[in-house]
Amino acid sequence: MQNRLFRSTAMLGICATLGLSACAARASGPYVELDGHRFQIEIAADEPSRERGLMFRENMPADHGMLFVFDDAQVRTFWMKNTPLPLDILYFDQNYKLVSVQQRVPSCLNSGNNCPVYPSDGAAQYVLELNAGTADKIGVKPGDALTVHR
Repeated sequence: MQNRLFRSTAMLGICATLGLSACAARASGPYVELDGHRFQIEIAADEPSRERGLMFRENMPADHGMLFVFDDAQVRTFWMKNTPLPLDILYFDQNYKLVSVQQRVPSCLNSGNNCPVYPSDGAAQYVLELNAGTADKIGVKPGDALTVHR
């Protein structure tokens, strides 16, 4: 009887430990990995969140970004309306391979709808915005693979 109680208590402890680990992993939120670097991300997967993007954000931690998810792959065009942060815009195809990068895109404030646009060089289904200079810092190049953990 005492042996069964010990085994039950041990199993309960193991399950509790595994459960806490799973909770801790979920608490960290979604992230991506690119060229050995990990970035915590916000995901913009619907039209309102994609339209808002990083508008009105004055800062973003170095290891953070925003991932835009689209239903299909096509040439994507981004602009920086009401975005005070200068950014790198990385365009990925349907297989999460880097298509092109717009580096050090400047902020565009107080210009109304007169902000320049920044297109991809090919069809893209995913777009990752990171702080300006990050693409150079980590050395990304076309064909690099993005791994998404949601």
